[in-house]
Amino acid sequence: MKVTQEKLPDSQIGLEIEIPAEIGKKAYEKMVNNLARTANIPGFRKGKVPRPILLQRLGTRYVKAATLEELLQSSVKEAIEQESIKFIGNYILRSNFEELVGKFSPGEPLTFSATVDVPPSIELGDYKSLTVKAEETVYDPQQLEDWLKEQQEKQATLIPVEDRPAQMGDVAIIDYQGSTVPAEGEEGEPITGVEGKDFQVDLEEGRFIAGMVEGMVGMKPEETKEITLTFPEDYPREDLAGKPVIFTITVKELKAKELPELDDDLAEEISEYETMAELREAKEKEFTETAEESTKRSIHDGLITEFSNICTADLPDTLVQEEVTRVLTQTAMQMEQMGLDLRQLFTQENLPKLRENARPEAVQRLKQTLILQELAKVESIIVDDAALEERINKVQEQLSGQDVDPDKLKEFVAEELLTEKTLDWLQEQATVELVPQGTLKAETEDSEEGETETTIEAEVSENTDD
Repeated sequence: MKVTQEKLPDSQIGLEIEIPAEIGKKAYEKMVNNLARTANIPGFRKGKVPRPILLQRLGTRYVKAATLEELLQSSVKEAIEQESIKFIGNYILRSNFEELVGKFSPGEPLTFSATVDVPPSIELGDYKSLTVKAEETVYDPQQLEDWLKEQQEKQATLIPVEDRPAQMGDVAIIDYQGSTVPAEGEEGEPITGVEGKDFQVDLEEGRFIAGMVEGMVGMKPEETKEITLTFPEDYPREDLAGKPVIFTITVKELKAKELPELDDDLAEEISEYETMAELREAKEKEFTETAEESTKRSIHDGLITEFSNICTADLPDTLVQEEVTRVLTQTAMQMEQMGLDLRQLFTQENLPKLRENARPEAVQRLKQTLILQELAKVESIIVDDAALEERINKVQEQLSGQDVDPDKLKEFVAEELLTEKTLDWLQEQATVELVPQGTLKAETEDSEEGETETTIEAEVSENTDD
């Protein structure tokens, strides 16, 4: 079989394949015989249909098309084996099938073109001289105090208050009704859905609509008060977003929080530790490790971004489409956990657009995965069995009670560990500058604002010139 190869973009190989005359004839005769045995032709028993009648009833073009469908598939497979091509996915026919049917004449050679995806080609840049900035997350002792205060709040005893007005930190039981702001000489109308009875409110700053809690400070039990508040612009109900509303609020009960002492009894109540000192030490270690992990993630994010910028990866569409499917699957799982109806979004009409929108993320993720795998291969970075087994056991504990495919779990964990180990190795080679938390985000926002201003200035200048 004569085969000509052509290297194409996106990790594709173009194939021009010539089907020898004898192979085409043999395939055609085989198809005619198969159809003669299986075709239902009125007036004839199966396997007893004369060849001229069969071709007349089915049509020569139909028989040639059926022959070509099998012949093209087998010819591409044979060409791949003959040329020792490492391919992934299925082939794509570049020639027009209808034109091939018209050209196909049993006993004569036929040439057609197809493409196959091959494993991606990766070119690594100078990865041993990377320079990155990363945000450093530093443990703040106030985190521990805030956490302990939160635990005190949860364990607080509510004491009825009758001899003073409401103050910040109290808990109020209220009835409320929201109404429209009336025009002059008219009365406001109650707003459906903006109402509540025996509603518990913690009088703390930032709760509910801005100004509501502050407006209740100073009220006494059984007192009713009207407060005019404005809903935020991003409020979920469009008919209320950014609108002023009059709240009629009645304080039915008022309670003060009596917080427990930060002592050993509280430590035993809220944790497995016997003393507050042990609890403090454990939580401080936890917060410190979380801060260190956050810093490490920032470093790794910076490294993979810079590494991607200096590497090239010719990505075959077969792998891209598989990654698009993974992106959409993860999105669907997240939406389902949020209680959203997937059937409304993932429809046959929406799916092509969803796949198109997911493609940029899929390409980025796929490139990052492949260049890290290539780096691990080049630098002989491997995951040892002990670390793999330890991580698998840890994940299995977290997924206890769930049906998990052990082979897929092992594959996922191995890939995750290899990525971590490769990034750790890359970090050792790189120059890392740690900056305060929030610095890079602020720089990005300033850069985007600058680009926007430049664009606007250019548009203004262009319009002025016109």
